[in-house]
Amino acid sequence: MKKIVKIAVASAWMLPVLAMAEDAVVGAGSFDGGDYVGGFLTKAETWAGQLATIAIALAFAWFIWGVISYTMSSDEDKKKAAKSQMIWGVIAIAVIVSIWGLVAFLQSFFGVTGNTVPSTVMPRNYIPEIN
Repeated sequence: MKKIVKIAVASAWMLPVLAMAEDAVVGAGSFDGGDYVGGFLTKAETWAGQLATIAIALAFAWFIWGVISYTMSSDEDKKKAAKSQMIWGVIAIAVIVSIWGLVAFLQSFFGVTGNTVPSTVMPRNYIPEIN
């Protein structure tokens, strides 16, 4: 019975995450606006940003776990392993942040902002101007 309650609580807590519910956006960059490539690129950009944030959080948690392991252990071998874990945590954070900075630099260098996705088709309501 306890397992069923735990599973039900975890399922109810994760339901919004599993649904990935969001408002529909009509126009350039949405799947229902006719721009499938732009919609895919917009979704990929959103997921990449979330993935980078999660990676930094995991690297920071790995570093903190190494700090806790280092301070709690009395054995020299465990302290050495925890010290190595802290070093790799700092290296992971530095690599992730430097890649993030490199992408931002390249975006500013080429004049591309992170919020615009080039449209591959004309919008449905496009009316050409006749002079």
